[in-house]
Amino acid sequence: MTATTAPTTATATEDRPSVAPIWRTGAVAGLVAAGATTAVAAVASALDVGLEVDGEAIPAFGFGQVTVFFVLIGLVLATVLARRARHPQSTFTRVTVVLTAVSCIPSILSGDGTATQLTLVLTHLVAAAIVIPAVRERLAR
Repeated sequence: MTATTAPTTATATEDRPSVAPIWRTGAVAGLVAAGATTAVAAVASALDVGLEVDGEAIPAFGFGQVTVFFVLIGLVLATVLARRARHPQSTFTRVTVVLTAVSCIPSILSGDGTATQLTLVLTHLVAAAIVIPAVRERLAR
């Protein structure tokens, strides 16, 4: 008596990594980053650093809101890369590091004082340092 088994075929959904952990991890990292950028802004404000761009004051909570918005964009990017990129982890890292650097350019060019410029750049770097590694680790190599 011989036993045979039917070959199994993988479906398209089995080949794709689950994006739920990416979104959960990203949401937690985004909230932590939003809190951190708000804290940086609050400390800078307490140290009398003017958080103004073109004469418009940026409220401390605004840093958190903008952080969450851009984390959502990053999570969409991570989801697309998880499904389509050959090496999602390294691609995500390279793209987000470049985007972080590009996002700092307006802060550097704002001309509203060195302390303001440094604070604005610091908020970008703090958010990136929290979110990029967390999301990166959820992506396939």
